[in-house]
Amino acid sequence: MKIEQIYTGCLAQGAYYIESHGEVAIIDPLRETQQYVDKATLEKAKIKYIFETHFHADFVSGHIDLAKKTGAKIVFGPTAKTDYDAYIAKDNEVFKLGNISIKALHTPGHTLESTTYLLIDENGKNHAIFSGDTLFLGDVGRPDLAIKSDLTKEDLAAMLYDSLRNKIMPLANDVIVYPAHGAGSACGKNLSKDTVGTLGDQKKTNYALRADMTKEEFVKEVLDGIPPPPQYFAKNAMMNKSGYDAFETVLKRGNTPLSANEFELIANHENALVLDVRTEQEFGKGHIPNSIFIGLNGGFAPWVGALITDLKQPILIVAPNGKETETVTRLSRVGYDNTLGYLEGGFDTWLTSGKDIETLDSISAEAFSKQFKKEDLNVLDVRKDGEYKSIHLKGEHVQHFALDYINTHMNAIDKSKTYYIHCAGGYRSTIATSILKARGFNNLIDISGGMQALKNTNVPLTDYVCPTTL
Repeated sequence: MKIEQIYTGCLAQGAYYIESHGEVAIIDPLRETQQYVDKATLEKAKIKYIFETHFHADFVSGHIDLAKKTGAKIVFGPTAKTDYDAYIAKDNEVFKLGNISIKALHTPGHTLESTTYLLIDENGKNHAIFSGDTLFLGDVGRPDLAIKSDLTKEDLAAMLYDSLRNKIMPLANDVIVYPAHGAGSACGKNLSKDTVGTLGDQKKTNYALRADMTKEEFVKEVLDGIPPPPQYFAKNAMMNKSGYDAFETVLKRGNTPLSANEFELIANHENALVLDVRTEQEFGKGHIPNSIFIGLNGGFAPWVGALITDLKQPILIVAPNGKETETVTRLSRVGYDNTLGYLEGGFDTWLTSGKDIETLDSISAEAFSKQFKKEDLNVLDVRKDGEYKSIHLKGEHVQHFALDYINTHMNAIDKSKTYYIHCAGGYRSTIATSILKARGFNNLIDISGGMQALKNTNVPLTDYVCPTTL
């Protein structure tokens, strides 16, 4: 028996390769599926099953493409309905894989079809659970993503309580827990950085598995402090239910090199978004006018999903040389399939063409600190709510302007004013500045180094509050 976790840091997502006696199951595959086919071929094994723990909202699964390539059967849990051929498992149904078995445990709550897959080894012993978004390490899945007209998030939370207590907690403490996500995912509140654990450890440390916890307490604690889901979640879930273009088709279309003139012509003709994925430092020194920065070196895919509201938006890419394929791939993972090509040679091509460029104004944290003492500057803090509440600048015109909600809060700021923008280190403030500039806000100055640098100056800050107490 072989189990391999294939973890993708950008999405904080774990897919799983399980092999026994020449037969393979893949659980929650990523959009680009050739890696699983190649691995099985290398092992002289055949992919038999593709198990989906639920309709994922935070990424587009590769289950459909993988089934077409291999003839493997797509398996969902009870109540799932798809627009393509899939096998809907019964609760406690067992699937043979080589010398082992995989049992489908229906665990609704995160979504109605959520299913945990229990791996039973060749000796008949419960070995591991692949818990999807039902159970994370340190947390459980948020129950507000699959609300129906006749179901509330409280209803789903109550279902999750029952699923955990009736299906998962009775299992032995030495059962290994393989979750779908780790820290950084928006599918839960306080996920651990660990990506593999044991059920016994979770029973001791996971707040949601307290033995003396009532259902009412569970519902209240699970729902407390859940931020609104990113706008792309429902759209990705629908793609996973209904289907999508083959990944190879998306990659071929997006992996088209363009000259500066072709790039500009397509941008204007197709009303395409120019997405610059270099570093924030490179973007600040020079970029194509009206382009948006979301760098590959940060939480790229989740920020794309949160900030680009139309999955069908035509996109043109400005990337470092050699990173074009990676960019198209990572966009497709969250459903942005309408990439029309990339600037061949990168930003240098634009420079040598003699076309217009723009730069970002910035100020060091130390220089800002001195200026802030002399005059009451307008400041936009684009960090998340918990970060802002933990510590922020003191000042009458210091404004919390979370990047997550920039598209809906644009009317809260004034184009005639000058704003100094910061985040924790500079990545998110550059994203925010690029979006605001593209919307006609021209008086923007980035505070270099963000809060990390500001803490080392004499700028007035609120007293620090540990985020875990908020």
